[in-house]
Amino acid sequence: MKDASKAKKLKVADLTNKSLLGLCWALPTLFLLSHVFVSKWCLGLAAVLLVSSAVRKWFPSPPLPATLALTDGTFTFYFNWSGYEAHYPHLQLYRCQEVIARDDLCQGSSGVPLLLLTIKSHPVSGGMRATLRSTWAQPAELGGFRLQPLFLMGSTFNQKHLELVAQESRVFGDILMWDFLESHHNLSLKERCFLRWAHGHCQEAAFIFKGEEDVFVNPAALTKFLRQTPNASHFIHGYIHFHPAVKRIGRDAIPVPFFPLAHYPHFASENGFLVPGAALPALYQASLWLPTFPLCGAYWGFLALAAQLPHQHNGDFRTWEKTQDHLTTYQRSLVVHGVPRERIEEVWQELRGSVQGWPK
Repeated sequence: MKDASKAKKLKVADLTNKSLLGLCWALPTLFLLSHVFVSKWCLGLAAVLLVSSAVRKWFPSPPLPATLALTDGTFTFYFNWSGYEAHYPHLQLYRCQEVIARDDLCQGSSGVPLLLLTIKSHPVSGGMRATLRSTWAQPAELGGFRLQPLFLMGSTFNQKHLELVAQESRVFGDILMWDFLESHHNLSLKERCFLRWAHGHCQEAAFIFKGEEDVFVNPAALTKFLRQTPNASHFIHGYIHFHPAVKRIGRDAIPVPFFPLAHYPHFASENGFLVPGAALPALYQASLWLPTFPLCGAYWGFLALAAQLPHQHNGDFRTWEKTQDHLTTYQRSLVVHGVPRERIEEVWQELRGSVQGWPK
């Protein structure tokens, strides 16, 4: 049966090739004024088709598995490629094309371990990026680590915002931008493309902070946490959602036919979490064969499961529950989510006078 199916496919391909070639020989008659160009084009096409036919016969492409499966001991998650391509084709077909590249960002000769601070941002959020650059998202050496910020962005149709982002990039050199449009589902593309970039240009990072632009990060507490946590490089650290329920309504709704299970694997709140640099190769390899899930938190959960990278929960990543807006909260927290721009600046000024070694 396999041989018959293979022969049928080759027969269809040959018929297609012959039909195209027949069209090519007829074209010079139909387009007399351009017969030289068309004939040359057809000869070139003929050569391509003949070579491709030979390649298919002698070197057939290996078939992709129709269904993949991952298990965490409690649930088994199945990934049907046809379902992903039918529901979210752009997430599967997109190839990461950088508009603003940062190939040399991680290079440095200080010998201090690199903590890369990656922040998901939007082209319209220039004011927020300015606030973060003047507070916690600035290059510094602190607590035995070299801190380097990097803003991750998709594109926009607004030409004015694109020009402002390009100007920011020339001044600060801390923006990595791709040509997909910013959207809720495309946040997963931002994560997949970041892993591709990090694998190629930042494997020397000791840790990567993954966060959003509306968080306050305490860099002194973060570096202290990494220094004092045993086997910190063996886990993803953050506010961990353990087998969270799949939502069927609202912005994060996932249709039942696409994902019938009621729960996701464990994943860290995407508002702010830490990833060990040593896990980058395994995470990148997982991103090559796993389909891209349309919610970035769950997507990271599947990537971590495929890479066999466990999670470690820490309540000082205050990225989920509502927290009290007291200075002591910011002093003991690693990350606080949902902090307005003005409050980020106020807290930074208050902490820089009370914490030893705070970046100036």
